[in-house]
Amino acid sequence: MPSSEDLDRNRLVATLASGARVLSLVGAGGKKTTMYALAKALPGRVALSSSSHMAAYDRQSIDGLVTLAPDTFKLPEALDARVVAYGGGAESPERIRGLSFDQLALLAADASFDFVLLKADGARARWIKAPADYEPVIAPCTERVLYLLSVQVIGAALDERIAHRPERIAAATGAKQGRPLAAMHLAALLCSPMGALHGLGQREVLPIINMVDGETWLGPAREVAHLALARTTRFDRVVLANMQAARIVEVIHRADL
Repeated sequence: MPSSEDLDRNRLVATLASGARVLSLVGAGGKKTTMYALAKALPGRVALSSSSHMAAYDRQSIDGLVTLAPDTFKLPEALDARVVAYGGGAESPERIRGLSFDQLALLAADASFDFVLLKADGARARWIKAPADYEPVIAPCTERVLYLLSVQVIGAALDERIAHRPERIAAATGAKQGRPLAAMHLAALLCSPMGALHGLGQREVLPIINMVDGETWLGPAREVAHLALARTTRFDRVVLANMQAARIVEVIHRADL
């Protein structure tokens, strides 16, 4: 009989990665956590990379690391490792550069990898963000975009302690800087061309409301999902998750409303 950990892992894969091989993660409130949890759960070999600068990889979450110079357009022979991270070299001791679209295309075309997970923007460890004009940096090879935000910003004041670019969040949602965020503001961000939908074209987007840690946050997360699905037809489901525990809490489908 499958263990609860096996069931959580299988549901994570089926919910986030079924039908897509190359996924880009954007937003705030758990992108790296989600990347590592999904990489651990996915079957086969997994490549990790980024189209933007990011914190150095957690060596405990990967099995190998490859550094590519900016003018390198040939991947080295595949490492004998399951989860392999690719970076563009050190920007500083704590940060690495992203890869170019051409380099990411090579990675996506490498048949030795069953899945490719790409981080496509930064959030400075905040729990919610709205993108700058140049964000997110979505590689053309991307098949599905996972957009994250944290439900635990509800009730918190919209400022730089919890938000990356709070002024842009205010413009996209109607929220007031310095005032508490509500479920309707998170829903508005998920539906906004200035928010979760910015720069995605017609690519599939799957919103993930993260940090649904216990019953306290389940009701508010459900409210955000229901409000978002009522406002847009751009997506048909919203995932409620606790990615720190690598667990899908619930999936809200439009058809079930």
